[in-house]
This record gives sequence, structure tokens and C-alpha cells, in this order.
Amino acid sequence: MKRMILFRTLNGLVAGIALSHAIALLSSLGSGAYLPCAPALITACGSVLRAVVLQTVLSAVLGAVFGAASVIWSLEHWSIARQTAVYFTVTAAVMLPAAYACCWTERSLTGVLCYGGIYLGIFALIWLLQFLAVWRSVRHLNNKLE
Repeated sequence: MKRMILFRTLNGLVAGIALSHAIALLSSLGSGAYLPCAPALITACGSVLRAVVLQTVLSAVLGAVFGAASVIWSLEHWSIARQTAVYFTVTAAVMLPAAYACCWTERSLTGVLCYGGIYLGIFALIWLLQFLAVWRSVRHLNNKLE
């Protein structure tokens, strides 16, 4: 289990950095100029380099936490409700402060609450789609057994 957590943490760390930079690249396509991070973050940090370093470090932390937390889904002795609650709590506890620090959300209570609501909505949608896929797969296997 420890080896699996370490492996997923390291993979998540790399994936977090790659995803962060890919999002910056894709979001820059429409503007005609490369924006490696939010302009508000550059202003807050005082330079592009500091802003990119901060965003890269926080993206690595996010990826590592998401990777490590994915082990929760393999704990078969936990109920799906417990797995979902713990995974959501762990990831949201890191995602919301990182989003605030990187200026991915408006720096106000309303901005944080909106970002939290969007995070919850996306989480719920992905959870539902994965649940339905597994449910369909199990139903298909059960039909084959009959």
C-alpha cells in the first residue's frame, strides 16, 4: 500500500505540473499571447518568474495530493459514501487554498464560494459518470453470469 501511495503521489506530482502548463497554453491560444499564469498572480508576486514558480509548486502539490488520495478508491472495506466524503474533503482542502493563492478564483468570500460550488459540481458530475459506468459494467457482467 505504501508503495502504491508513493507511486501515485509521484505520478500525480508530474501530472499536476503538466496539466497546469497545458491549461495555461490552451487558455492563451485565444489571446495571441502566452500567459503562463493569471495576471493577478503576476501582480501579487511581483514578477512573472515568481508567479510561475508559485503556480508550478502548487500545481505539483495538487497533483501529488490527488494522486495519493486516489488510493482511497481502492479501500474496499470502506463504503462508497465514506470514500467519496474523504476523497472530496482531502482534495477540496488543498484545491481551494491553491486556487486562491494562484488567483484562479476571485480573492473574496464570494469568489471562493463560487469556486467551491463549481468544484463541487464538477466533482459530482465526474463521480456520477464514473458510478454509472461501473454500474453498467457490473450489470453487464451479471447478465453474462445468468
